[in-house]
Amino acid sequence: MTSLSTPWWQHGVVYQVYPRSFRDANGDGIGDLAGVLEKLDYLATILGVDAIWLSPFYPSPMADFGYDVSDYVGVDPIFGDLATFDALVAAAHARGLKIIVDYVPSHTSDRHAWFQTSRASRGNPYRDWYVWRDPRPDGSPPNNWAATFGGSAWEWDAPTGQYYLHSYLPEQPDLNWRNPAVRAAMADVLRFWLDRGVDGFRMDALGRIMKDPLLRDNPPNPETVGHFHKELGEYDRQLHLNDQRHPDIHRAIRELRAVLDLYEADGRPRLAIGEIHIYDLAELGSYYGGALDELHLPFNFGLLKLLWAARAIREHVDAYEAALPPGAWPNYVLGNHDEARIATRLGPENAPLAMLLLLTLRGTPTLYYGDELGMEDVPVPPERRQDPWGKRVPGLNLGRDPERAPMPWSPVPNAGFCPPGVEPWLPITSNLARVNVQSQLDDPRSRLTLTRRLLALRKSSPALSTGSYRSVDWPGASDACYLFLREAGDAAANDGGVGKRLLVALNFSDASQRVTLPDGLRARPLLSTRLDHDQSDILGTLDLRPAEGLVLALLEPAT
Repeated sequence: MTSLSTPWWQHGVVYQVYPRSFRDANGDGIGDLAGVLEKLDYLATILGVDAIWLSPFYPSPMADFGYDVSDYVGVDPIFGDLATFDALVAAAHARGLKIIVDYVPSHTSDRHAWFQTSRASRGNPYRDWYVWRDPRPDGSPPNNWAATFGGSAWEWDAPTGQYYLHSYLPEQPDLNWRNPAVRAAMADVLRFWLDRGVDGFRMDALGRIMKDPLLRDNPPNPETVGHFHKELGEYDRQLHLNDQRHPDIHRAIRELRAVLDLYEADGRPRLAIGEIHIYDLAELGSYYGGALDELHLPFNFGLLKLLWAARAIREHVDAYEAALPPGAWPNYVLGNHDEARIATRLGPENAPLAMLLLLTLRGTPTLYYGDELGMEDVPVPPERRQDPWGKRVPGLNLGRDPERAPMPWSPVPNAGFCPPGVEPWLPITSNLARVNVQSQLDDPRSRLTLTRRLLALRKSSPALSTGSYRSVDWPGASDACYLFLREAGDAAANDGGVGKRLLVALNFSDASQRVTLPDGLRARPLLSTRLDHDQSDILGTLDLRPAEGLVLALLEPAT
């Protein structure tokens, strides 16, 4: 079993719930916290994850569906109230589940009381809580910074004759983190939710909280593509050197981490996850902090940018492991509310392999709701599209509605997400007969069965939960295959017990591949993505079918 000497987030699996889309308990077509509460037994017992990350549920005008927060210390009536949240935390903890909430530090809604006061006049005390600047002599914005969601990052405010900064929508003005009062107020937000029992925070758009204090222009991008993992249009025409990730950010993150650390006196470590889209592994590693005093897990989005091929994936994992600061813990992301579904991005034939990869690599994995079922993006007709990114940057397929479709619970009208006859906020999958929890629970070959078995194996195996990682090169192994070892403790001297020394073999090709095992090595298959592999011990050669992944227990030391 998993060692209890490690913090829960090191041997746990995080499951992201997008509350609007998970379960509608009050019948209005929008998911809510009571719906999450109803499904805790599914998450804790049937699926077997360890922590729930809740996307924003705070009061909001919903210009960006909750990432435009108008009150950091409340619950939007769409989702419930604080009493419901408290009941959810208590019920989750009773089942051994941790609760992680989204924390949006870089910007507020333009309806937040802070901003309403800030824009009232140039001289009011909240003016400096946001980034206000005079126009250039010709009346144009203060610099050339672009907003991620299209257009300039500056919005003109005629009554006060200045521009304010917004890295996303004009309805999402950026907070000024160089103001000590802002930092103190945002630390108080952490304390409010920590006092209500939360176990950690996923910190949204964290790289945006510190910009160049001189607000210098971004230089042009000399390349024809941006450095993000997907094309972002005009935003890609700049190198974003001055509008994010100024070195002062590390001091601010250490201040936030110190707040969390003060709550560890009860023996319950609190987790800090940071959304900072960095693909340079050395820079990513710096966000753990020189004394591991910043983020526990700076999200690693590297797998999203790679060609789905054995060599590319292996090189990234090996480089990431090598770049981690001593004592730092890795993590991997393959899907979330901002990305096309895994089964759409990689193809349904590769999605099982992706799930096996995600749940067998060393580190903390994050699962996005519905990926355990093999959900694909759900087409949304133009008249029902809602995501502002897709609307503001047309032609690049940046709309995120398809990956936010409601969770399919059963093969009935509206998928058990909301009552029949109620229009759900986004369309239900057309593959409902195949892609739903109820049907897949009864199918021994379903994606849900595979995910459940992987999670159970990970939890029961010291090698998978907290063991070491090492990729291997064996003579005759195809370049289409990625092989790595997971080992717990002194695996070479173990007593032969299954679970302490494992081989993970992944075939990334659409053809069968044969792997030659070292002389004297005996391997016992534990789990295949096909869920039908012969359980007999293997000597000599291992045959992998197209896009098959296999976890094997090694019963003799490799030579």
